[in-house]
Amino acid sequence: MNKLIIAAALAAIAAPLPAVAAPASTSVAKTEAEVRMDHISIVKLGSGSPLFLIPGLASPRAVWEGITPQLANGHSVYLVQVNGFAGDTPGSNLEAGILDGIVSDLADYMGREGIGTAPIIGHSMGGLAGLMFARAHPDKVERLMIVDALPFFAVLLARGGEKPTAASIEPVARIMRDQVAARYGKPFDAASDVAGLALKPESRTKMAAWAAKADPRVTGQAMYEDMTTDLRPSLGSIEIPLTVVVPWSSTRFGKEQTLSFYARQYSGARNISFVDIEEAGHFAMLDQPDAFRAIVKAFLK
Repeated sequence: MNKLIIAAALAAIAAPLPAVAAPASTSVAKTEAEVRMDHISIVKLGSGSPLFLIPGLASPRAVWEGITPQLANGHSVYLVQVNGFAGDTPGSNLEAGILDGIVSDLADYMGREGIGTAPIIGHSMGGLAGLMFARAHPDKVERLMIVDALPFFAVLLARGGEKPTAASIEPVARIMRDQVAARYGKPFDAASDVAGLALKPESRTKMAAWAAKADPRVTGQAMYEDMTTDLRPSLGSIEIPLTVVVPWSSTRFGKEQTLSFYARQYSGARNISFVDIEEAGHFAMLDQPDAFRAIVKAFLK
């Protein structure tokens, strides 16, 4: 695999179908100190009913900065960040088990803080982690918003009529993990990794800066786990309401084709709705911040 294949795969993992706002308010409660755990850290913002936000692959908690100010005026917003992203130390994320670690740390945190149940919003890999959390701890999730993520990423690597499985994709995922991890300690241009993830140049500039700060060893392992995790068989057991946010672009696949694809991937879900964002890439919160804020507001109602 060459650099172009790796870059394309990174983009696809973060964006199952490829497709910063100014804060809505400056009246925000004081941010509390960061709480660090083995696999994640959490910062609480504001006060009120709880809400957890989980970013995606190689992304910092800053990905939510366009919605957190207004959310913090009525919610206790818990901003999750994976250790090793945003320049943080990797913690336990240099070993296998990053996604399971996110689920475990989040459950432990909610228990310690006395948070019985809460809505969760997850973007990309964070959406997959949210699904895993809902499967493992259904009593702790009020409802889940999944922003542009699939229950099994590898369907995007299928060619012809083949149907990939976690086992069949594992050798490819392993090679990609090792090649991404090999970037550690070396300069690299993250712009190629994010080229297909947003429509606006300013969005891609922001994303490239975020990706460059992520530890490639953590990015590689998290990518590997994302690629080899298939939650489709578990969808039917998840009873909480699921909202899947689907960005689309008229210059790529178009609305109907994109929504149809997502509906097929989530066909096993029992309580699900789809909301589309017009003319947006994978980082829809950057490309269409107003539309994204409206969707989040509706979800929380």
